[in-house]
This record gives sequence, C-alpha cells and structure tokens, in this order.
Amino acid sequence: EDPTLERHFKGHKDVVSCADFSPNNKQLASGSCDKNLMIWNLAPKARAFRFVGHTDVITGVHFSPSGSLVASSSRDQTVRLWTPSIKGESTVFKAHTASVRSVHFSSDGQRLVTASDDKSVKVWGVERKKFLYSLNRHTNWVRCARFSPDGRLVASCGDDRTVRLWDTSARQCINVFTDYGGSVTFVDFNSSGTCIASSGADNTLKIWDIRTNKLIQHYRVHSAGVNSFSFHPSGNYLISGSSDSTMKILDLLEGRLIYTLHGHKGPVLAVTFSRDGDLFASGGADSQVLMWKTNFDSLNYRELLSRHSKRVTPDPPPHLMDIYPRSLHRHTAQNGTVEINPIVADTQSGDPQVVEVGRVLFSTAVRSEL
Repeated sequence: EDPTLERHFKGHKDVVSCADFSPNNKQLASGSCDKNLMIWNLAPKARAFRFVGHTDVITGVHFSPSGSLVASSSRDQTVRLWTPSIKGESTVFKAHTASVRSVHFSSDGQRLVTASDDKSVKVWGVERKKFLYSLNRHTNWVRCARFSPDGRLVASCGDDRTVRLWDTSARQCINVFTDYGGSVTFVDFNSSGTCIASSGADNTLKIWDIRTNKLIQHYRVHSAGVNSFSFHPSGNYLISGSSDSTMKILDLLEGRLIYTLHGHKGPVLAVTFSRDGDLFASGGADSQVLMWKTNFDSLNYRELLSRHSKRVTPDPPPHLMDIYPRSLHRHTAQNGTVEINPIVADTQSGDPQVVEVGRVLFSTAVRSEL
C-alpha cells in the first residue's frame, strides 16, 4: 500500500531541522531553529514536552539505544544529553569552537560522535561525560558524522565536498570519497554496515560499497539540494528530504524512485524511519513535524512491474507515484501518478498539550582543552 500521513505535530515556532524516533516507538524527538527540543509522545492525547536550554538553533537529535537519553547538537557550540521525562535534566558537553551540526550515539550507547563548523569530528564517552578524541582532516565545515552499526567506523561529510571514513580504534582517516559538485550535506551507514550513502547540495544521492570502495548507485531525483535521508531498517529502501519541498522514496533493490511525497510547504530538512521501519517522520521549514505510516515495505514491485509490462497500451512507467496529502484521491492514466487523500488518519488526537521543562537545569559542563 501507499504511505499514509498519520499525524502532524504542531508546537515548534520555527524551522524543524532534525527528528528521531525512540527505540520503543513511543516517542518522537524533534529539534528546531526555535532553540527548543520537543519530545512528542505518540500515544493519543499524551502531552508533549518542550525542553529549553540551548541558546541557539538545534541542528541534530538522536535517542540512545536504550531510549533513556536524548542527545542534541546546536549552533550554540554545545551538545546536550537530556533525560526525556518531565524532569528535563541535561548535561552540557562543550569542546567544539563553532556550531555543532550533528550528534549520533554508537550502537552500544557508550559513545557520541559530533560534527562541527570548526572542521573537526569529535568522539565522547557518554557514561563519564568525557571528551575522548578529535578527528581532523576535513578542510571546511563538517555537516554530519555517523557511527557504523558495529561502532568500528565513523563516516563524515562536509563543505570540503568529501565523505571521509575513519577507523575509530586507530583514529585515522582510512578512505576519502570525492566526486561532489557542492557541499555534502548528510551521510549514514545502511543497517548491515556494508554501504554508506551521502547526499549533496548538488541534488544527488550516492551509495558506496565500503568493502570495494565503489560507487554502486547514483540518484538525481530531486530538483534542489538533498538535506537529509534515512535507510529503512531492511536496507531495501531510502527516504530523502529536499529543498524542493518533497520527500522521495527509493527502492534500492530495483534502483528506482517509487514515491514522491508532498506534505510540507517549503524545504524538507529532516526525514527519519522508526527503528522497526513501520513509521517515518519528516520536518521542514513550515515548522511542522509529520508522521507517516510506511505501508510500502510489504509491496512486491517485481510483480507490479511484470503486470505493467503485459499491458497492450501501458501508462508511463510506474516508478513515480506522487502523494499529495492535501488533495482528493484520484488515479489518472495520463500521468501515471497516485495521489492520496490527505486526511490525517488519526482524527482523535488534536494538537498535544505542551509542557515546558528544563528552564532550571541540573547541568554539568564538560570541556576539553583542545
């Protein structure tokens, strides 16, 4: 089935820049240019929490594997670790000397990796709240850094138009992928850790096999820069968000674009699948957080394509389905698109009551002298 828009969350007062689901799928975190971190409880009519503490734009957010902590990065040069509860306690990490662009937990929850405009990637110990080491080979702002699933590698990318792969035990750069016509905006590993994908301001998405160091897939499906993407846990699909106001869903096995989602007014800055892949969320310049039900991961595209090829007068190829969440459901043979009724599936839950927490914080500053 096609993806459906389940709910929208309103509470941010500015651009939504990042989002992440909790491991148990009960919460969704989002960060914004309004400097606030929101934790949305997905149970109907549950309250939402607004965490106050950062003094500038929030750029990244990630739940720990246990779900007991949320890390956020900010243009205020700090990273915060929050307890996602009404207490709103946070710990402040500071070692970067410029905006921090992204934050990511290792799969064992023991380390954090951050990327910054100070051209460095830094790794932190979570339990002792301690700065561990810095990776310095980028020659311009670093936009994003991610651990591999086994924690042995870090991938990073930035405005020097490179994607770098680092060995965390040797603390060395072991590979550099170039071939970009502009800034590299986002990077991540697939669930098996065999590939990395990267997106660019040049409208492209690229997937590299890190065992052979070969570029294996290259997509130019957006008409503006790609800001964010997320692998489905199966590794078979990827969703991307772009400044062209759309999200695109790619079938990586078939190497084709299968959906275009229209739901945001203005650039889409954040997209993320839930840990089980059943849901995905998006955030954008319209201050909205949208939550979608995936549905398509059980669809057999090979069967669909074989049926399609048997038609005497086929429609245009069925690799692009446009979903407009604010229009009537109709299927027209002329353009071969599917347009979906926009009505939010959950009509019971209104906008959640927002509880503001974290103005008076327990906070420990963790600094490095580097």
